[in-house]
Amino acid sequence: MPINTRTVTLVLTLIASGTWWLQSSAQENETAGAKELIIGYWVINDELSDNTDDQVEEAIKAAGGRVERRSFFAKKVEDRYRGGPADQELYDRLSYDDVLTISYNDPEMVFEYADNFRRVFHTDGRRRSTGVNDYFDSGGADFSFGNWNGEQLLVEGRPRDGGYTLETYTLEAQGQRLRIEMTLEPFVFGAPINLVRVFDRTFAP
Repeated sequence: MPINTRTVTLVLTLIASGTWWLQSSAQENETAGAKELIIGYWVINDELSDNTDDQVEEAIKAAGGRVERRSFFAKKVEDRYRGGPADQELYDRLSYDDVLTISYNDPEMVFEYADNFRRVFHTDGRRRSTGVNDYFDSGGADFSFGNWNGEQLLVEGRPRDGGYTLETYTLEAQGQRLRIEMTLEPFVFGAPINLVRVFDRTFAP
């Protein structure tokens, strides 16, 4: 019995379509679950996180700069590189703050750091969104935008200094842990700061 090539083509097309639909449906379910689980109050896990000062120094060295040597007997200063111009505050919040509260009403997402520092952005493809803490007096405002890639949340930031941030948020441990891989590129830096910070879910105080 001769093979009907049109029938074979139709069957293969249906199989491919079904496979695509199953994959698409599974990804949508993963995204929906992540959208719910990412909401909450998160506290830094120092043991699993990079030391921010160390990573800043790595970036300084990579850019050809020199890091001031500390005396062996001198007490190590924590958050050594924190602080600076107001237009660089977003970098500090991302890399140093030990708490993060996330709320999400699709497509609007709100990240709240220490000292009630709020960051509002959207995940529906719009490129410009609400600035951070309404800092418009300086003539500019931080802004961010994000999108979901399966269970991962990708966020790009444009701090007021003209620099750039890229963050990848991944839920781990059945949604009880949040891993953030970030690249921070302050405008005045000659090399990016690469940093991993891990947060544990807990109850808000």
